[in-house]
Amino acid sequence: MEWTRLTVLDLAPGEVYAHPCGESEWIVLPLSGACEVRCRAVPGPAPHTPAGLNGPGSAPNPAARTGRQPETAPPAFEARGFGGSAPAAEPQVFELHGRKGVFRGPTDFAYVPRDAHAEIRSAAGGRFALVGARCERRLPARYGPAEDVPVELRGAGHCSRQVNNFAAADTFPADRLIAVEVLTPGGNWSSYPPHKHDEHHPGEESRLEEIYYFEIAPHGDIPGLGYQRVTPSPAGKTDILTEVRTGDAVLIPDGWHGPSIAAPGHDMYYLNVMAGPGATREWLIRDHPDHGWIRGSWDGQDIDPRLPFPSHHRAEDPR
Repeated sequence: MEWTRLTVLDLAPGEVYAHPCGESEWIVLPLSGACEVRCRAVPGPAPHTPAGLNGPGSAPNPAARTGRQPETAPPAFEARGFGGSAPAAEPQVFELHGRKGVFRGPTDFAYVPRDAHAEIRSAAGGRFALVGARCERRLPARYGPAEDVPVELRGAGHCSRQVNNFAAADTFPADRLIAVEVLTPGGNWSSYPPHKHDEHHPGEESRLEEIYYFEIAPHGDIPGLGYQRVTPSPAGKTDILTEVRTGDAVLIPDGWHGPSIAAPGHDMYYLNVMAGPGATREWLIRDHPDHGWIRGSWDGQDIDPRLPFPSHHRAEDPR
């Protein structure tokens, strides 16, 4: 993929993964388990801090160990260790509390800028996603608290799903990266109606390629499964109908994508990673003309009572 990046790590207890960021910005997102993220700058210019970047959940490292801003913390986005022409003596350290699994609610996360070097260490082990996007600007490293992640319920009836907007374009500052989590109860259709964002039409559609990463809840000892459809659009030729299971990813450089179908009895999770060449970081979509009418049918329907998660997945504190 030209713009989007995804690495999924299964770390054994005490294992350390070294990650050079290169020309991409990254978010370290716990899927299951907790971890420590160490971020060290490489020589280069100081990070760019856009106006308004000091919003909720955007505190730098001094708050990372507790998720709260300490009384003696420096001003937001002082970005110590990222200025000047040499790397800092000490890395920034983010302690991510994580979660037991993707159906147990939103998690905290860490943003790591381009031109940095990161290390991810998990004392107890776990699974962690590194979602990234090729970018130009170097923003400060920072911590995203779980309690600041906006949770949205979309659709209705059998098209009900939950969206954890941890790095949506309007909720968490980044240069190009857009990333969200979608959770769909078993038997429901998600990413529906089919939609696309592979052409630039100002105010109507943004050009974004996309990666879907899946985890499917089992039924007892029976592994879960689902299905993903992508159909060709005027801007591309991607044509996919595939079965998906935990650990699978579907690459979508273009095309109408949807539905994402959760088999009955198997709740579906997918992580969406998006980025593109547009000057404005925004998520604008067009519905498929043959299927967009379905939105009107949701009026008067209730949202699936199994939402929001974790309604039938018992929440536990991984700490």
